[in-house]
Amino acid sequence: MYPKRQSTQICVGNVLIGGSEPVSIQSMCTTDTRDIEATLSQIRALAVAGCQIVRVAVPDNSAAVALKTIVKESLIPVIADIHFDWRLAIASIEAGVNGLRLNPGNIGRKERVQEVVAVAKERLIPIRIGVNAGSLEKDKAEKYPNNIPLAMVESALYHISILEDLNYDQIKVSLKASDVSTMIEAYRLMADKCAYPLHLGVTEAGPVGTGSIKSAIGIGTLLAEGIGDTIRVSLTGDPVKEIEVCKQILRALGLRKDGLNLISCPTCGRIATKNFEEWVERVEKELTALNLPITVAVMGCVVNGPGESEHADIGVSFGGLGPDGVAVGILVKKGQIIKKLPEDQLIPALIEEAKIIAQEKNLVSN
Repeated sequence: MYPKRQSTQICVGNVLIGGSEPVSIQSMCTTDTRDIEATLSQIRALAVAGCQIVRVAVPDNSAAVALKTIVKESLIPVIADIHFDWRLAIASIEAGVNGLRLNPGNIGRKERVQEVVAVAKERLIPIRIGVNAGSLEKDKAEKYPNNIPLAMVESALYHISILEDLNYDQIKVSLKASDVSTMIEAYRLMADKCAYPLHLGVTEAGPVGTGSIKSAIGIGTLLAEGIGDTIRVSLTGDPVKEIEVCKQILRALGLRKDGLNLISCPTCGRIATKNFEEWVERVEKELTALNLPITVAVMGCVVNGPGESEHADIGVSFGGLGPDGVAVGILVKKGQIIKKLPEDQLIPALIEEAKIIAQEKNLVSN
């Protein structure tokens, strides 16, 4: 891991972004913002899953009016997604939103931008400039036909300059693309061009399977290089699924310490139990539900199993036969073998010991 890029800090509601703050998790509602109850219901589900900031579409004035209730009752800060109409930006700010997603160069005359910035300054509302590879300004795309990342950066700097000319610096920036390599290179270039916090994401990443892989590679690569202050995984479907992928990316990089870190072998011809996949799925299901911040190893043979188990908080390793010919394995806690058990007792014992560890750390009640 590289040292974290030092960015300026902004505040979206009660969430600090940039500087030395942890990377925050965002998502966007898929509901019609004008349907207040449906939108609030989805926001609640996102918040429970671990989302820290939520964005909602504001396509017309009815949606802006609905924001008054949504913002008031939302469990997490709300960002209004604005395109082209400066009046909707002002209406959203007046409705109480905690931030805007708005490209100032797309809302018309300078006077309109000035009006939006004046209201944003008054309410201390940060603005995210969001550049997408698929919707670049024609002049930028034509100037750099063979270098889309550079065209994206020039677009972002153009929009930034409009706000800076109005002495406005409550800015964060995103440079998203559906192509992972394009997205990575654009953010790398931008990281050296400004100090504003960066919002990472692979846009239109696709369904959960392929979209999670693209996002993990794109977002994870940049975070490992110290680039990025807040993230969104963009998946087709229920946005709650985006939150778990975000958390897994952050945990894999050691940027988030909560939740289960499950280590399990990929299986091979040495696997010592026929039900290994089922055992792993049971551990993941039961211990994820408890939200235990521990490392658990479930290993299938005696080659790597004992070593991996010893390095986990709690672990099991299948393999071997007992004196009566019954398949057995070992249960390891804090580096020490505490039990040898028949294979059908290993996983239940592992789960119980994990709960004991959680109780010892005062993470769950007895």
